[in-house]
Amino acid sequence: MEVVHEPERSRFAVHLAPGAYAFLRYEIRGKTVYIKTVYTPPEFRGRGVATRLMETALKWVEENGYKVVPVCSFAASFFEKHPEWRRLLDESALAEA
Repeated sequence: MEVVHEPERSRFAVHLAPGAYAFLRYEIRGKTVYIKTVYTPPEFRGRGVATRLMETALKWVEENGYKVVPVCSFAASFFEKHPEWRRLLDESALAEA
């Protein structure tokens, strides 16, 4: 499963089948990345696609010195299930959100 970063579209994407994509959309404000949407088509859910998108995006966040704010519910629950990534949370922006 290849995750492709498309910075011009502010997203990470995975091509799943003809016409079917999973994606993670983000917005950068200063040094904080807001994860706005993580979407997998229903017929591809439960296969770890969204988790792979999150892990790839978070590696990019870390490599570029950003912090992150999970806006969508999947991203928020990801941090609850994966405490090893919580170091990247922007606590000050979370308080404002």
